[in-house]
Amino acid sequence: MNQQHVLILGLGASGLSMARWCSRQGARVTVADTRETPPQLAVLRVEWPEVEFVSGPFDDALLARNHWSLIARSPGLAPESLQAVFGWAQANGVAVVGELDLFARALQALSQRERLAYRPQVLAITGTNGKTTVTSLTTLLLQRAGLNVAVAGNIGPALLDVLGNALDHEAVAQQADDEAAAAEAAQAQAEADAQAALAAAAAVVAEAPVEEPAEDNEDNEDSEGAQATLDDAIAQADAVEAAEAAEADTTGAEADATAETADAEGPAQLVPPPVEAPQPTHLPRVWVLELSSFQLDRCAGGAWDTVPSAATVLNLSEDHLDWHGSMAAYAGAKKVVFGAQALMLLNRDDPAVMAMQPGLVTVKIGNRNRQQSARPWASFGFDAPTRAGDWGIETVNGMAWLVRALALDETRKRGRAADEAEEVYFQRLMPVEALRIRGRHNAANALAALALASSTGAALAPMLHGLREYRGEPHRVEPVAILDEVEYFDDSKGTNVGATLAAVNGLGVERRLVLILGGDGKGQDFAPLAEPLARYARAVVYIGRDAGRIREAVGAALEQAGAPQLDAATLPEAVALAAQQARPGDAVLMSPACASLDMFDNYMHRARVFVDAVQTLADEQGMSLEGGL
Repeated sequence: MNQQHVLILGLGASGLSMARWCSRQGARVTVADTRETPPQLAVLRVEWPEVEFVSGPFDDALLARNHWSLIARSPGLAPESLQAVFGWAQANGVAVVGELDLFARALQALSQRERLAYRPQVLAITGTNGKTTVTSLTTLLLQRAGLNVAVAGNIGPALLDVLGNALDHEAVAQQADDEAAAAEAAQAQAEADAQAALAAAAAVVAEAPVEEPAEDNEDNEDSEGAQATLDDAIAQADAVEAAEAAEADTTGAEADATAETADAEGPAQLVPPPVEAPQPTHLPRVWVLELSSFQLDRCAGGAWDTVPSAATVLNLSEDHLDWHGSMAAYAGAKKVVFGAQALMLLNRDDPAVMAMQPGLVTVKIGNRNRQQSARPWASFGFDAPTRAGDWGIETVNGMAWLVRALALDETRKRGRAADEAEEVYFQRLMPVEALRIRGRHNAANALAALALASSTGAALAPMLHGLREYRGEPHRVEPVAILDEVEYFDDSKGTNVGATLAAVNGLGVERRLVLILGGDGKGQDFAPLAEPLARYARAVVYIGRDAGRIREAVGAALEQAGAPQLDAATLPEAVALAAQQARPGDAVLMSPACASLDMFDNYMHRARVFVDAVQTLADEQGMSLEGGL
């Protein structure tokens, strides 16, 4: 990329990250944005003042400014806004790549280094809902198992920023290692020189003739020469010993300084498990990536194909259809996460995900042709698994367990055809009730995280300890408080129908729910909510711009189930109405199934208003809170 002209489209967080990366690779970078003052412009001008910024449309005039070698687009730019760019690039033989492409290309290049080729394991996670939870949990499990882990992507920070920082740290650490190795080599050479001098002196002494001293005490030149050589050797040996002592003192001081630094900065990173080939010791051994459909779009067939070692699509439901155009295109973008060779982890409870299951190929085993899966895959789900390597839930004496299915006969498994029955036994891992994250959907998230983390070969026992202590992500079915035996949950991050379905189905099996729904519906179909709400909802309170559309979709089912439906002008009013409808043992769940921008700054602002409303409700009732407020 050195001295190549690179055009970057869009100056958000990803655009800035790509500009940094390409600039550090020596490219001549131009960044274009349709806005005059995009949010990262000030940072770009401070960090890379030599980068040119252009404001205006992505049109022929922009493309004619230079002889571009590469065009990089920010993931948030919709394909229809880039049709002119795609056409020009195809006509001129210029690649149009994204942030994920650049990251994958960088890992490919690092894997081919002559000195300490870098080949980490890469775990990739996508899906409509649960990505952040599974990404965070997988990272925690691997850290508990002692691996050096990097987390990046849609969860933040940007992929290329994390990689750039890791490479900077590696360069500094490698320089220190090289200096230490040079000092050690110099020490060894000094010791070798001293030994050689001693040997030479001993040889001179042994070969010297024995003579009687002269009566006039005249000096013996040969003896004096031998003694001088021996004295020099002894002096050199003393110098070596002194150097060793000084080195020991220095090493001790450095160790003390390192210990003090570790005390100040927290526990040192645990040493990763041994690997087959030498690897850079200061770079992450595992990458855990949360990837959106925007980041994955148009990455098929490129550098990404060979990067992931294991990947999952957690689930699929309507989202971002205004961007992708159809569910088929949306699912197609998600499927790119598997690349061409990764272990595919699939959700057994989602038919659209299971449709991604790899096909069969014919292989010859012995004298027979057998049908086997074209690539490795595993699954997770709420039921008990039936296939070795799959994950699920088994209920024993009324207690639900997270389990993994293992082959009863591992040798027979290797030659088994796809249509042959397989004998398995269950490895019970943890009671579902031991999880601190609530809801059945979070049990599925836990299984997915365990499956991904286990694919690296990490030890299972410390990961189970980490799973037990995980408390979940903010605003994802997050417990807020308990008032009058009613528990309040903040699921403000439930901005689409799929997320709310997961929350309702996850909590509804345990209790009746009073739902707060509504906001900016983003053109979604709310009909899939009707049946679960009729089954689990005691009442529903509507808020926001698309409240009427939601009522149209689910109202008839709720009326038939006898569940009251109420309207509120504000979220605090909705909380008050929900509290009136709830009974002891119920839960009030704010899971809007909508974006927040019609009433709030963002979903976090919506969550703060919800929590404040619950706090006000407690104050009005003169009650103390039990739970998270």
